[in-house]
Amino acid sequence: MAKLYFRYSTMASGKSLDLLKTAYNYEEREKTVVLITSGMDDRFGKGFISSRVGTPFKREAETFSKTTNLYELVKDKYNDVNCVLIDESQFLTKKQVWQLTDIVDEIHCDVIAYGLRSDFRGEPFIGSTYLMALSDDIQELKTVCTYGDRTTMNMRIQDGTPIFDGDKVMIGGNDSYIPVCREHYKKMRKLHS
Repeated sequence: MAKLYFRYSTMASGKSLDLLKTAYNYEEREKTVVLITSGMDDRFGKGFISSRVGTPFKREAETFSKTTNLYELVKDKYNDVNCVLIDESQFLTKKQVWQLTDIVDEIHCDVIAYGLRSDFRGEPFIGSTYLMALSDDIQELKTVCTYGDRTTMNMRIQDGTPIFDGDKVMIGGNDSYIPVCREHYKKMRKLHS
């Protein structure tokens, strides 16, 4: 039975690396995968999923915007799909998450969505909220804070200083965000707000 999976974590936890590993595992067993990522993320080139572990871990992918019909994209463009892998799934709309359930229930293939649960202010992303509500299986990919606890927050930084105001979405990597535990996040927020 096909399922919708949501695998979430903080920045720098290996979500994209896990996605690329999963694609490799499916393909090694001669299964067809479709890779999809947000068109907003162009850090490694538009239409690519890449792990910050290094450039050998980079794959071409379809891109989505807020108007992309993911069900139609998969149904019309691919035959005999075994798994759809989505990176940056926090940027999905409510409607697109429902389209993922259509892929699972009508095309009968697994969909595994990877993304952040919340933004740098601790606010949930719409895509993540509906993935939490509609997924058959939810998994947290764990990583640790500099101070030893499990990370649950994404802290935005500018020149090494935490910032807590600004646009909800700012595409960036280790120079813009650090994963931290909630306790450390709250201490830094009090200190820098």
